Amino acid sequence: MPPETPPHANDRLDDDDYPAYTMGRAAEMIGATPGFLRAIGEARLITPLRSEGGHRRYSRYQLRIAARARELVDGGTPIESACRIVILEDQLEEALRLNEELRGPTPARDGDG
Repeated sequence: MPPETPPHANDRLDDDDYPAYTMGRAAEMIGATPGFLRAIGEARLITPLRSEGGHRRYSRYQLRIAARARELVDGGTPIESACRIVILEDQLEEALRLNEELRGPTPARDGDG
C-alpha cells in the first residue's frame, strides 16, 4: 500500500492563499517579468511570503491581483495608479460580498414588480 498523504497536503492544492509559486513561475504565469512582481511588491499591492531560503513565493490569489495590475499597466496606466485601482477594486468586491452575506437570502416577492 502507498503511504497515506497527510490530510493538510491535499488541502493546500485548493488553497488560494498557499504560496505555491516561485517568482520565475509566477511571472511566467501572468506574462510579466520578475521585475514587475518586485515593483508591485514595493508598491505594497502584494506581499509575497518568503521560503526558508528567502525566496519569494506567490499564491494564486496574489497572481490574480498581479495579473489585473499587469492588464492596467499594459493599457498605459502608471504602475502606482494601477496598484491603487486594484486595491480599490478588491476592497469593493469584498464590501459587496459582505453586504450580500449580511442581507441573507432575499425573500420571494408575490406580485411586486
